[in-house]
Amino acid sequence: MENYMVRALAKACGVRGLACLTTGVVQEAAQRHHASPAGKTVLGYGLTGAALLGAMLKVQQQVAIKVEGDGALSKLVAESDSYGHLRGYFTLREEAAQLADPSDIAGIVGQQGRLTVVKDLQLKQLYESVVPLQTGRLDADLTYYLMMSEQIPSFVEIDVQLDAQGEVRAAGGVLLQLLPDGDLTKLAQMAERLDDLPRIGALLANGETPHTILATIFGAEPYEVLETGALDFRCTCSRERSRHALTLIGREELMTLLDEGEAVIDCHYCHARYRFDRNELAEILAELPADN
Repeated sequence: MENYMVRALAKACGVRGLACLTTGVVQEAAQRHHASPAGKTVLGYGLTGAALLGAMLKVQQQVAIKVEGDGALSKLVAESDSYGHLRGYFTLREEAAQLADPSDIAGIVGQQGRLTVVKDLQLKQLYESVVPLQTGRLDADLTYYLMMSEQIPSFVEIDVQLDAQGEVRAAGGVLLQLLPDGDLTKLAQMAERLDDLPRIGALLANGETPHTILATIFGAEPYEVLETGALDFRCTCSRERSRHALTLIGREELMTLLDEGEAVIDCHYCHARYRFDRNELAEILAELPADN
């Protein structure tokens, strides 16, 4: 399924709107993680939220969302870059996850915990902001983050719709944001229209698109579509990166792995598995400095 982000601007009132379809990305991520219905919901919210924040980045910048809750969710990490490449992983508390309602993101996440946003803006240091969870609804918590940490009036709505078999039927989201010197009243009116609509997932499942959803939200306000960009699931792991990681663990640990006959490295994000046999480990060991 095609996955994409639409960026639009109502210049006269100073409001930008982002809307995305992430169904295919979420389906692929869920398949890679063998996710339960609750896990699919968590991944859908995390990846869509990362996509929306990523769409506001400049070239070569990256953003990561980390959520830690006291519900069924233990941890969620979702990442995006300025090119629309997404990846993520999660861990659930198994007993709580079995009892969780897959349609209730707040129940899965819990209401106590924290949301961390880390941005690589190609500066000397990473930008990191931490806010306490307010509701467990990750779209509402992202709205709170944007309002409190970045001090930008914003509204975020994300939704994941599962079918009767617990498969991802539709996923997507919308972000409205006021630009400097923008009209706050106009933003509030658009947010009200968004709030009056059915959930985004239901709209997408019934044939609406990010373009038509934005058109409804902007209403009579003139706006321009600035860009429509592809979104995809893409992990940065590789055999070369895994090999480099082995050079960092030290001679003693490498010798232990050599005695065991192999090393296996699993990627948290995409579940790719990289195996290094005894000969490869011996080569890595030989490349280490004598004092390592």
